[in-house]
Amino acid sequence: MNYTLSHIPERTTKPRDHGLTMVMDKGLSIRQVEDFLSTSAAYVDIVKLGWATSFVTPNLKEKLQVYKEAGIPVYFGGTLFEAFVVRKQFDDYRRLLDVYGLEFAEVSDGSIEMNLDDKCNYISQLAKQVTVLSEVGSKDEAKIIPPYKWIQLMKAELEAGAWKVIGEAREGGTVGLFRSSGEVRQGLVEEILTQIPFEKIIWEAPQKEQQVWFVKLLGANVNLGNISPNEAIPLETIRLGLRGDTFTHFLDGLGLNGFGSGH
Repeated sequence: MNYTLSHIPERTTKPRDHGLTMVMDKGLSIRQVEDFLSTSAAYVDIVKLGWATSFVTPNLKEKLQVYKEAGIPVYFGGTLFEAFVVRKQFDDYRRLLDVYGLEFAEVSDGSIEMNLDDKCNYISQLAKQVTVLSEVGSKDEAKIIPPYKWIQLMKAELEAGAWKVIGEAREGGTVGLFRSSGEVRQGLVEEILTQIPFEKIIWEAPQKEQQVWFVKLLGANVNLGNISPNEAIPLETIRLGLRGDTFTHFLDGLGLNGFGSGH
């Protein structure tokens, strides 16, 4: 930090187990990655190359190297995993991870139908090779999964070897955890939290209002994902109570009277 302020919530430090910021790279150029990391690397814990953008991204190895030199792990989006699985190319996918030197992978079933046993089997196999993030929830806004089912899936996938489970919201934040308007399905989130430790969940929350809601509910060290590169620093100020939306949230005990009187 560039100067000192009191009453700033304590943040976990990298490498973090919780308090993670997962950024979605939807096709940045190498130069854009370098610019992004020059200001935001300290606040980014992991980067997802969105859905299957890695298939069409030029200079992919060189781009991954830029992230690696900054100490930020990268993984391919779960849609790419599904694209391999639906084509019966899971072994090719595993080789792909080695070719590109990836240490993380995402297992999801947001675009294809997959029974839980099969999904857990993929998680178990990949967990022997890399650190696995497992995404729960559908990309189909018409498919509403009841809370008990979210809990069942998250428990099973963590037990199968997932490091974290991801609550689906897509890049727009309008499905899964959220209504089409972007409003949080509050009852769903609160019910999930009765059974799953918050440290084990990465909540996809691309919209500022969603990020604010989760910080107010779970504090500065909530895991948040699908953050745009240009929102990494703004999110950190939300976490620290240095943006209007969370300005008073961490000021308990400070006393808010008398401002402007020199105190």
